[in-house]
Amino acid sequence: MPKTVRSVLPGRARSRRLTGLLAGCALLAGALAGAAPAQAATAGSDPVAAAKALAASLVPGANNWSCKPSSAHPRPVVLVHGTFANGSVNWLTIAPALAADGYCVFALTYGEQPGIPVLRAIAPVPDSAAQLATFVDGVLAATGAGKADLVGHSQGGGLTPRYYLKFDGGAAKVHTLVGIAPSNHGTTLAGLATLAQSIPGAMDIVGSACPACVDQVVGSDVLTRLNAGGDTVPGVSYTNIITRYDEVVTPYRTQALTGPDVHNVLVQDLCPANSPDHVLMALDPVVKHEVRHALDPAHVGEADCWANLTG
Repeated sequence: MPKTVRSVLPGRARSRRLTGLLAGCALLAGALAGAAPAQAATAGSDPVAAAKALAASLVPGANNWSCKPSSAHPRPVVLVHGTFANGSVNWLTIAPALAADGYCVFALTYGEQPGIPVLRAIAPVPDSAAQLATFVDGVLAATGAGKADLVGHSQGGGLTPRYYLKFDGGAAKVHTLVGIAPSNHGTTLAGLATLAQSIPGAMDIVGSACPACVDQVVGSDVLTRLNAGGDTVPGVSYTNIITRYDEVVTPYRTQALTGPDVHNVLVQDLCPANSPDHVLMALDPVVKHEVRHALDPAHVGEADCWANLTG
């Protein structure tokens, strides 16, 4: 039976938002410290070279292009970062954990917007989905695998991979999508995005610098097209890992999907005392454990509070 998001009590939002802000600043500081930007895929007809041009640098355990999947883990794992971040800072704990499990792990940096330095995953979602398609094609060509699994955070676990699955042929190339705090049905940013929509010209200003931000606002054209006809595509398994303390993708219940082979997991159902916010979800031990479970449920048990200690 699919797992469902269960109702829980509200609490302690202010301190978590401050923690999330500080963690977000740390992520941006890491980006400013020299994470390589995604380069245009100009490798002609060579899919591996085109993918390498998008590969994130210095991700521990990731982007070994000679890696061949084992019989235990026959599908490579592609890590898809969130808005404003990049592949180099988003996967410092999950990438090495999956590599230690024996997966071939790959991470890209995508979504550069002309004239905007440092920040990534801000281009229009359809453009970013096309870059993800290029990267997955290269990963499959390099590893010889028939399909990949995707693990993404925020936009990288919601709109961008789901757009790729539905409109760019990804459904035939992906077995599992694991979304960490995914922006599946958009966000109100706790009312801030709705406020901006009510001010004439405000969204135009935001959209000129960050089209992906506008694409992720509840009711956007991209969201309307993406979710028309159902949340999922046939043949793909979906797991969405959600925290009730998410202050970015709000309301948090909108992160859940409906459809066949969908598993919506609330972190606080696994460990009631655990309270990661949106940013910290990418670093949380319980989340990391649940990612491993979603990729290999036959051999990795469901996460619980003990995973806070064991990872």
